Order: sequence, then C-alpha cells, then structure tokens
Amino acid sequence: MTTIASNLQAVRTEIKRSVSQSGRRLDDVQLLAVSKTFVANALREAYQAGQRDFAENYVQEALDKMAALQDLAITWHFIGPIQSNKTRAIAENFAWVHSVDRLKIAERLSEQRPANMPPLQICLQVNISNEKSKSGVASNEVEELAYAIAKLPNLKLCGLMAIPAPSDDVATQRTGFARLRQLRDKLNLHGLQLDTLSMGMSHDFSAAIAEGATMVRIGTAIFGNRT
Repeated sequence: MTTIASNLQAVRTEIKRSVSQSGRRLDDVQLLAVSKTFVANALREAYQAGQRDFAENYVQEALDKMAALQDLAITWHFIGPIQSNKTRAIAENFAWVHSVDRLKIAERLSEQRPANMPPLQICLQVNISNEKSKSGVASNEVEELAYAIAKLPNLKLCGLMAIPAPSDDVATQRTGFARLRQLRDKLNLHGLQLDTLSMGMSHDFSAAIAEGATMVRIGTAIFGNRT
C-alpha cells in the first residue's frame, strides 16, 4: 500500500468514526482530496485507492492535471479565489465551484457554462469569522447574493462553504461550523433548497462533521505537507 493510499484509509476511518459519533450516516459526508501543488501521479495514486473527487485552487495547474489524467473518471472541484479572466476555464472544466462570493463572478460562470454540460454546481463562500484577510461574502449579505445566484441559468446553487479562523480548540472549531449550518438552515427556511455544507479540513474535519458538514476538503492528511 502506498503512503497516499494508507493516508486515505486513515482519513476514511476517522470520517467513519466522526459520522458514527454524530449519529449521521456515512454517505452523508463526501471526501474531497485537495490536490493543489501535488503532481498528477499523486492524484493517480489516490484514484487507484478509490478517491474520485479532487479539489484544486489554481486554474492552470488544474488544467494541466486534467490533461494528464483524462483517462480517469475524476469529478473536479474548484475551491480557490476566482479571477474574472479565469471564469471561462472554470465554467468549461469543473463540475463544482465552492468559492463564489460575488454576483459578477456567478454571472460570468453562468454565461460561459457550455450548453452541452450539466449545470455548474455552486457553493457560496462565506467569511464566517469576518477575517479581513479571507475571501468570502459577509454573513449578512449571503441571503441577497444567494437569491440572485439561484435565478441564474446554467448554475445550481447547492450550498455554502467556509474556512473559519483556525483554532486548536474543538469547541471553537464547532462554533464556526455551527454558524455556517445555521445560516444554511435560515436560507432554506426562506425558500432556498441548499443541501451542501463544504467545511472542514485536515485539522478540523471531525468538528465540521459534528456540525453537519456534507463535504470535507482534505489535503495534508492525504498527500502530506506541501513544499
């Protein structure tokens, strides 16, 4: 067994434990392998160990990997900051985008999504901890943006994404994730139908699962430290 395969097995075991402790079902939580900066062969190893969903932060790096791995049935997720001049490449090559925080970007993705492809699945990135250094729409602006994006053709608004301020304290971790869940639930009460919470990374995904995460984005715990 390769190191990546062994790491994947360990992550899946921890996800299973966290799901069980939370009284949820294992198929409630999807694992995204965050593969930025790692070479295509590392992704191939993870794929051979059963991983199918991969998340990338940089468009050109992702496109190069897509070309190298086109023989594999990978579902590609974009999770990085989105520049206007990159929206066409994202719209044409990804199944999911987790980092939409402006209507202008959503409109471009909608316009540029090829007609022969299914709707691009979207999560709104929320700056849940109100950090000046982080991307994301403010919590009090999410509802207006969500309604506007939900009306766009060629997109399917699925849920919310967040990267709370880092903390080693589990209770603090859970507080940030709970805020995102409560915000999603509020939007649903107001008429939207959002089922996705993209939250939790290598250091805090157990806390995210406890608070309702449906997708966890794991990089270091699978591929190792980035150089």
